[in-house]
Amino acid sequence: MIDFTAYDLIIDARSPREYVEDHIPTAINMPVVNNDEYAEVGTLHRTDKMGAYRIGVRYSLINIARHIAEDLPAYSDKCRILVYCFRGGKRSKLWVDALETIGYKVDKLKGGWKEYRRWVNQQLVSVPGSYKYNVLSGSTGTGKTRLLYALRTVGAQVLDLEDIASHRGSVLGSLPDLKQPSQKYFDTLLLAQLSCFDPARPIWVEAESKKIGNVQLPDALLSTMRSGMTIRIDADMAQRVLLWREDYRHFELDPMAMVSRLIFLRPLVGSEEFNVWEELAKQSKMPELFERLMRHHYDLAYRRSILRNYPTIDASPSITLQDLSTTGLLPVAENLRKLYESSAS
Repeated sequence: MIDFTAYDLIIDARSPREYVEDHIPTAINMPVVNNDEYAEVGTLHRTDKMGAYRIGVRYSLINIARHIAEDLPAYSDKCRILVYCFRGGKRSKLWVDALETIGYKVDKLKGGWKEYRRWVNQQLVSVPGSYKYNVLSGSTGTGKTRLLYALRTVGAQVLDLEDIASHRGSVLGSLPDLKQPSQKYFDTLLLAQLSCFDPARPIWVEAESKKIGNVQLPDALLSTMRSGMTIRIDADMAQRVLLWREDYRHFELDPMAMVSRLIFLRPLVGSEEFNVWEELAKQSKMPELFERLMRHHYDLAYRRSILRNYPTIDASPSITLQDLSTTGLLPVAENLRKLYESSAS
């Protein structure tokens, strides 16, 4: 695959719907046909191939003219441009012809997005194994994600899988007003992040299951993480409850919305336990509810999961975090970075 950083502008000529599903991270969507136009051309193509192309080219010329007038002035006349569509075919050609006529230096991505997607899949089989991982394990609320942020602040290489997935990784993990990426775009973002790292230094990451919300981690990443250095994280329950109250503020404001998500756990924990949760939510006793959830479900579920994926976890070094605030975690992160990065080298 070519070096995308060699281009000042990468134009994704596909429809907005295709672009949202997945695209080269730095690409700008300048579609030659919009979603409705794309559907219209596709439908007509089944019965009248030439008629479909006639309408498609007409739409394309109108849209390209608009992009040239509204979007291209933001870029230098000397900029180097890459264009791609689904297979590197007609939509790319329309853009390339227009840009070359103007005088831009422009390349077309051979094979288009389809070839790019094949390349991403290939890379995710091999690239994750090029790194060593320091894996933070610990039940929900123990501050693993905050510790990752602190590690990044002190200069460590951090792979925040939940951030890439836009999900906290549990039945309560979806984030307010934030949609998860498609599986394809998650793969793209993950590869882009991995490609920024130095293989000579370890990557810090949280222990994760196969799925984070609706997206799945590549097998190669999971297997390499599970052979990495694990560090067990724990924290006092009072600190864990405080963290939940801060991170799940939206549930404090609407306790029954949380209960509606927890309903899927009822068969697992039993009606009696679930009824306790529901009653605490109705009374807005959120600290009590958060603690109950951790003690009676999350801690037990995490224990089962971590033993499946990391059978020797109990032999790993452990630390207990006393303060889950940013100020409290920075010195811990610095000590961890010095201890486990120097030993890795």
